[in-house]
Amino acid sequence: MILYPAIDLKDGQCVRLYKGDMAQATVFNDVPADQARAFYTAGFTHLHIVDLNGAFAGKPVNAAAVEAIRAATPVPLQLGGGIRDLGTIQAWLDKGIERVILGTAAVKNPELVKDACRLFPGHIAVGIDARGGKVAIEGWGEGSSLDVIDLARQFEGVGVAAIIYTDIDRDGALTGVNVEATAALARAVTIPVIASGGVAGIDDIRALKARAEPIAGAIIGRALYDGRIDAAAALKLAA
Repeated sequence: MILYPAIDLKDGQCVRLYKGDMAQATVFNDVPADQARAFYTAGFTHLHIVDLNGAFAGKPVNAAAVEAIRAATPVPLQLGGGIRDLGTIQAWLDKGIERVILGTAAVKNPELVKDACRLFPGHIAVGIDARGGKVAIEGWGEGSSLDVIDLARQFEGVGVAAIIYTDIDRDGALTGVNVEATAALARAVTIPVIASGGVAGIDDIRALKARAEPIAGAIIGRALYDGRIDAAAALKLAA
């Protein structure tokens, strides 16, 4: 299982939101590249980056911070937020981003996902963010009647590298990852599933690893920033 420290970008800073609310942002580092270096030094081999402003704007907003992170660390980066067309995908891949995450675009324009997977094999992930099992889009600001598993199944066999599943109501709340919903998704599709939202301690990682359905990874946010998870212990367990 790969552990991905989360670097969420708002107004050029590294923040954590509470349940996806942009008005409830805690700043953890004014220099995201420094935060990326700290995670790399701690032993993490991948990073998860979200352009929060971009997710609402529908286009990249924190590009300078992302590029600084890329320059600061050698590890693979996966990036989401405001990526809605092939040109933006190509631009980020050209700048050294390993994996681009399509969220709102996957709901509103599923053909874009299929085209991107064909053009950039191995570099496209789908982000599925949900409240109560229903998909949310536009930076989590807009709900839908679309079921998580129904959406995921649309992308079977097209070359999606991973699905990143976030339970919005748990994100940043330190209430524990939604192991059952994540496992149900992993059981329903053959695409690797990465858990996100609510990881509160090392027991969450242990619970994900214990599932019969293989969970490919977990994204850790506030619990890592708050020191509730020891990086060395988490990495040892995940390995």
